[in-house]
Amino acid sequence: MSQSPRFDRGHTDDLMSFLAASPSPYHAVANAAERLEKAGFRQVAETDAWDGESGGKYVLRGGAIIAWYVPAGATAATPYRIVGAHTDSPNLRVKPIPDTGHRGWRQVAVEVYGGTLLNTWLDRDLGLSGRVTLRDGSTRLVNVDRALMRVPQLAVHLDRSVNADGLKLDKQRHMTPIWGLGEVREGDLVAFVEEEIGAGAGDIRGWDLMLHSIEPPAYLGRDRELVAGPRMDNLLSVHAGTVALATVATADEEPPYIPVLAAFDHEENGSQSDTGADGPLLGTVLERSAFARGGTYEDRARAFAGTVCLSSDTGHALHPNYTERHDPGHHPLPNGGPILKVNVNQRYATDGTGRAVFADACERAGVPWQSFVSNNAMPCGTTIGPITAARHGIATVDIGVAILSMHSARELCGSEDPHMLAGALTAFLES
Repeated sequence: MSQSPRFDRGHTDDLMSFLAASPSPYHAVANAAERLEKAGFRQVAETDAWDGESGGKYVLRGGAIIAWYVPAGATAATPYRIVGAHTDSPNLRVKPIPDTGHRGWRQVAVEVYGGTLLNTWLDRDLGLSGRVTLRDGSTRLVNVDRALMRVPQLAVHLDRSVNADGLKLDKQRHMTPIWGLGEVREGDLVAFVEEEIGAGAGDIRGWDLMLHSIEPPAYLGRDRELVAGPRMDNLLSVHAGTVALATVATADEEPPYIPVLAAFDHEENGSQSDTGADGPLLGTVLERSAFARGGTYEDRARAFAGTVCLSSDTGHALHPNYTERHDPGHHPLPNGGPILKVNVNQRYATDGTGRAVFADACERAGVPWQSFVSNNAMPCGTTIGPITAARHGIATVDIGVAILSMHSARELCGSEDPHMLAGALTAFLES
């Protein structure tokens, strides 16, 4: 493989393993927590009283994780340095009454989650993942990582105009996957999951299940300078943030700020949930951490006033087949380094001061960076950045990695960019 001095293949290999092992937000936070525990972090329960001891701690709630490292000598007014990201990706999620089908086909009823590219889920081998809640109130992770379901596309012979007029998909009628033949039986899917996880019949009382592509991530290109894989938006940032936080927490020198990883769920549908960025989770955790160190509301206000968040999410790389859709002066490319995302209408939270913070982190990490802004004629997406800034009064900067095929079941990035992003995040957290 052609490599630059900035490229660490080990990091990219590790990202690919993380993507493959995290088919749902619940798996992503479990995997992040496992990595942080190896770096000395410990889980704290929200229902327990917290202590003010130094060291690494984390809170898990559903598909969200908030982790922070309190350096020795930190006070209640010590500001935070936050890496924000999200764990969810657009996909197909199982409905409350999942068993459906007719005319000899057994199917699974699904809802479309987020703004997914529907056609990318057609004719793809799909597994089943997520979590279930058992009769005793406990939860169990589910990962059936084999060819279990498929959403078959209509043959061209029965849709002669598809190539001329374009594919038109109805979310309700055309996106229902098949998973077998025979009579539809109520409770069949849940019984199947109970058998897969070794639970007793009738033990599952609730579920948050979703479909995922079972095709593993892979290097792509003549020189393998690209990586194709699922859920890069936004597990690429969750992985980089986890690596950065663990690196800073295990370094010889203590950071002057309190580094934080905040990975939320439900960004793809607006962040309005108890585990989303528009909920109280982050603010509550940061406040409790300050109060546990003997702080007052005044200390909390001082800490928040000095806090900076890098909201790390994927952005659009220049698409060679649709260059007219991009701003003519801003052409981020894979392996060009992380991107600074700007929108003056506050779809991104970046301002000039934030640009300086990001540029400084990249300079100290020794990595290049690029700027992204949308074409004025195209609507701009958004992130957790503006939500974090507005909800908590925290200075926030939107950054990320440039990718192609965003919101596809399988996305594409440069093989060097994940390592460069992690380097910039590390420099930011340790500054």
